[in-house]
Amino acid sequence: MYYIYMLRCEDNSIYTGIAKDLEHRLNEHFTKDEKCAKYTKSHKAKKLEIAWKTENKSLASKLEYAIKKNLTKSQKEELIKNSKLLNEFLQDKIKTELYQLEKISKQYNY
Repeated sequence: MYYIYMLRCEDNSIYTGIAKDLEHRLNEHFTKDEKCAKYTKSHKAKKLEIAWKTENKSLASKLEYAIKKNLTKSQKEELIKNSKLLNEFLQDKIKTELYQLEKISKQYNY
């Protein structure tokens, strides 16, 4: 499985990324580990907002790219509030049925 996730940063920006091991990757972002993203080095990650899972890296990369390339900040905020908007926003770009909302059992706030 691969995960596509959206993080809220302290400046209220939203970072979108992919990971094979979501918990490990989030830890890298939140602790500003040397392997965290360049973006989260300068924009402190504070909360995991939403995550989806899919079967492989190629599909994960497609969703990450579609979110980054096609959605405005306002649309990303709406998507965080209502995950069902994924289909409405991106159905003409990717096969949205290939992504499942990840149930997040642990709070990731830092």
